[in-house]
Formats: sequence, C-alpha cells, structure tokens
Amino acid sequence: MRSAPPALLPQPSEQRWQLPAPVQIDPQLRSSGLCDPLLAVLQRRGYGDPEAIAALLEPAPAPDPRRHFPDLGKAVQRLRLACKQGERLAICGDYDADGMTSTALLVGVLRHLGAQPQAEIPSRLDDGYGLNTGMVERLAEEGIRLLVTVDNGVAAREALLRAEALEMDVVVTDHHTLPEELPPLMALLHPACTPEHSPYRGLAGVGLAYVLAMALARNCRSEQGLAMARDLFCIGTIADMAPLQGVNRRWLIDGLPGLKRSGLAGLQALQQVAGLEDAPVDAGAVGFQIAPRINAVGRLGDPQLVVDLLTTADEKEALELARQCEQLNRQRRDLCDAIEAEARALVDADGDQRSPFLLLAQSHWHHGVIGIVAARLVDAFGLPVALLASEGDGRLRASVRAPRGFAVDAALQACSDLLERHGGHPAAGGFTVRAEQITALHERLNARAETWLQQQGGLRLVEPEALVQLQEITPQFWQQLQRLEPFGSGHPAPLFWSSRCRISQQRLLRGGHLQLTLRQGDAVIRAIAWRWGNDEQQLPKEVDVAFQLRLNRWNGTEQLQLEIAALRASSGDGLVLERCNRRYWVSREGDALVIRNAAGEELRGLPDPMGGCAVNSDHPQGTHPYVQALLQDAAMAMGLAA
Repeated sequence: MRSAPPALLPQPSEQRWQLPAPVQIDPQLRSSGLCDPLLAVLQRRGYGDPEAIAALLEPAPAPDPRRHFPDLGKAVQRLRLACKQGERLAICGDYDADGMTSTALLVGVLRHLGAQPQAEIPSRLDDGYGLNTGMVERLAEEGIRLLVTVDNGVAAREALLRAEALEMDVVVTDHHTLPEELPPLMALLHPACTPEHSPYRGLAGVGLAYVLAMALARNCRSEQGLAMARDLFCIGTIADMAPLQGVNRRWLIDGLPGLKRSGLAGLQALQQVAGLEDAPVDAGAVGFQIAPRINAVGRLGDPQLVVDLLTTADEKEALELARQCEQLNRQRRDLCDAIEAEARALVDADGDQRSPFLLLAQSHWHHGVIGIVAARLVDAFGLPVALLASEGDGRLRASVRAPRGFAVDAALQACSDLLERHGGHPAAGGFTVRAEQITALHERLNARAETWLQQQGGLRLVEPEALVQLQEITPQFWQQLQRLEPFGSGHPAPLFWSSRCRISQQRLLRGGHLQLTLRQGDAVIRAIAWRWGNDEQQLPKEVDVAFQLRLNRWNGTEQLQLEIAALRASSGDGLVLERCNRRYWVSREGDALVIRNAAGEELRGLPDPMGGCAVNSDHPQGTHPYVQALLQDAAMAMGLAA
C-alpha cells in the first residue's frame, strides 16, 4: 500500500536544491541502533543526544491531566452528574474530521456511562463554523441544560452569552486561538491553559475530548468504551494534522496497532470500503484512506452520518453508512477534478501574464471543496492561491492555500480593511469579501506575493535531509525507519537524497506518473514520480533524486521503492560552489575531492566515513575552520558526505 500521490513534481528547471549542512555523527547516538543516515536526520532535527532520541522512540507516559488542565475537575463533576441522572445533553461539534470524531467519541463514552447525549454539528453551507445563538435557543427549547463543545467554542461569544442568559451550563473543549476576553462558561479545556512545556500542548479537538472522556470514566470507575475512544483519537489526530509530539505521539504509538482490530463497527466498515482489509492501518492509511472519507461527509453531506457510523454497534448499519461515505467521497473527487480543470484553464488563459498570487472566482464552485483544489494549485504552480465562490448578496467566500514561506494569516491581516471576515494560519486561511473589493484585494495580494517570490528566487525549494546510497536501502534500513513512525505534522517522513543515479529504464504510466529504474553501482531500485505530467521528455542519464522511501504492496508481494519528490541532472564530475561570495570549482577523482579557487590553487580531500571530510595533512591550511567547512560543503554537494 502507498500513500496518496504527493504534490505535482517541480520540473528540474523550477527547482532550487538546498542541501543540509554536513554533520558529524556523535558516536554515542549509535547506541539507539539506528544507522547513520537516520541519525543524521534526527541530529538535524534537534535530537542531539541519546536521551532525546530515546524519548522520541519511546515517549514518556502521559502525566495526570488533572495537574495540567485547571478546569478538568469541574467539567468531570458536571458530566458525572449528567451520567448519574441520565440527563440529556448536547455535544456541539464541527464538520471537519477532528470535530466529527470528537463528537462521536464523547457521544459514545457518555452513552456507556448513562447519560443521553445528542450530537449537534452545524451545516458547513447553511450555518458556518461553530456554536451559534440559533442552536443554543433551539436546544434550550428542547429542554437541554448542558452543552459540551468539541473543536470549537472559544470564539462563540454571542452563543455563550445567550446560553448564560438561558441558564445553561457549558463545558468548552477547543484548541483554536483564545480570544483576549473569554466568553462565559462553566469549564474550559484548552491546550493554552496547560503549563508552558506541557506534553498536552499539541492536542487537537479530539485529543481534548479524549482527555475529558478518560477523566470522566475513571471518576465513574468505569473505563467502558475507552478503547474505542482511543481509536477515534487516532483517527481525528492524524486527520487534523496535529503535531506528533508529546502525548499525541505517545497515544498514537499505543493506539495505531489496535486500529486493525478495532471494536468500532464503523471503523471496520470504513476499512472495508477503503480496500484496507489486507493492509495494515498505519498513520498513512488513516491520513490518506480513512480520513478523506470522513472529511467528504462534512464537506458535502450531513455530519450526523459520521457520528452515527462511528457510534453504531450494528455491523450491517455500519456498512451501509460507510458506503454512503464512500459515495460522498467519490462525489468530492469528481467535484475537485472538475473545479481544478476550470481553475487551470483560467490560469492558462493568462499565459505569461500569470499573477504571482492566483485569485480565481466562479459563482458555482462548491465551498466544501475549494480548499482542496486551492492546495492542488499550490502544488502545481508553486504560488499562493485563493479560490472564491458565491455566498449571495454580492459576497464571495474564499479558501486560501500557500507554499511554505508565504504567511497566509499575515497576508489576510494586511488586507483586513478590504475584507468582511478572515482567519487562518500561515499555510491556509479563508475570508469573505464583497465583489466590488476583489480588484483592490488582488492587487494588494499580488504585491505581497511578488516580494515573496523575489526573495525565493522564483524557484521551488528542495530540502533533502540526509544522503543515502542506494545500496543502503535494505529491509533492515526500512525496519529502522519504521521505528521513527508515526510520521505527520511536526515529525514528517524524512526526505532523503541520492547522487549520480543512472536511469536504466523510464516509462510514463497512465495518469501521468513516471516510473524509473535507478542504478548506482551494483544497487538497483524502482522509483515512481507521481503526477509527473504527460511529457515523455528524455531525462539525463545520471540524476540526483530527492525521495521518500515506501513499501509498495501489490498482489501479495512487498517491494521497497522510492517516491520521488524532485530530481535534477547530476553534477557528474564537477560543479561550482559559492561560499562567502567566493566561487570554487569542485571535481572528483574517484572518491577524492579536488577544489580549485579563482587563483588556480588546489585543495584535495577524502570523504570521512563519519560524515565529514578529511584533508590531506600536507596542505598548510588543511585544519583551518573555513577550509574544513568548505570541504564538508563540497563533499555534501558531490554526494560524498552524510
């Protein structure tokens, strides 16, 4: 099994490779049992001592949450009363995968403990995000006196003021930015309320729901349903791309192995419709197979479908609901493909006059999927993108995505006087704008994007983390790489690179994917470049490849393959290296390096198996720090150093 195809590959002419600074592997780190390329990755990520690596491989158990969440005790006592009295209450969630799994988690656990919870999730199209006053008033009329929000609530000031006026108790669990002044509430569970270095700081909404469910179950001396709650924690945390650090990492390591045999009928049904019956359910399978089917419902359908799916014990009902998720996911794919085709046609129509900030609008585009398409266009063009669809009354609503380095939230804030509403974070955001302001908005965003592009040199950055020779890619290397999982936000799968790989075969596959057979010495391996395009250009005979390593499962066989993120013509036997505004000509004679400066002076060195570069002792400046750094940079650039 493989993950979903990565971004459309930048062509070699569009790339700027930035190789990592060489590192000397600390011999003490080898006590971890990891090979040097993986240790180089970890050392560059800040894991510079054996204790830090040990904590990554085997995180500490989660500490007592009562010492980290000041309001947890109040929330548990109120919910315990609801369970004891069989009280009706509402779990008010959100329509993304995090919000829907959070809602299902608390609904399931509270039912087990005796309460009568009901899910309340607003419609993406009709209601927008979060708790609203209309929902509060309707629930109060139905006799509900207790609300628990999940994955929302801290920004719902008007709704919470209305709940206070109606004498409703509200427990808010949310991980979005806290306002300067909190709205009225009974209890708040929020990562920002924990101590500064708390391992709970990275929790998504589903993680906060899990903390609350565990504390409540233990207070009630009944842990019934917590195993299934942990399954939902894993799904929601990965789907929301929460940072895989702290308790997130600990609980995922504990929980992911159990997903395959989950007691949730709905999760078993999702595995079936996703074709995962014979494949492991790891973080990749959750992120690229299960989560999209859940998210599709929130984008196009009724989120109650997902809550029902993830709380039912009826296998037949679960399969029927999972098939509805599958149908919506196919509809989502078709919509995305159609909108992407229209958007690309609009971009192509501009020809060489393409804007540095792609702002595209069509009234009929679906709000639920334009964010996905915007992300695809970022991958295709390497530019920030906003897609707009009509909201009625002369307003348009947009989803914004951007490459790394372009801060969406800062850009929108700089245009706030032109917008009716906006929000987001550095990589993504959204806004609402009146039609008559679009031209001025686009001009301002273009100016900001133009400045950013000039700083980037107009090229997409490729940043490999460690050099790996093809002969090193063995089952043992794969097993060691697996020890670093789960991968995700804050701890991505490593991007390796290998130099001077000879292409012995290339074939363009249906769908525009490029399959290569690479040779390096006696080593041979297959590589795939997803979404390469339909250009059958003949590649150079020797290339440098940046890649992630995958285990491809097909027809009962397993084979390691490279998933190429970028490639470029190999430097061969020579390249030009610039350092401190000086130019050097680097060549290789066998495994030896030869560096010449503009004056024709020559420096020779040999690669150090420890990752550096040893200099011939007869050179008078061989031990100078500048010369040592120059040789290390040259060795890295020529593919001779880790």
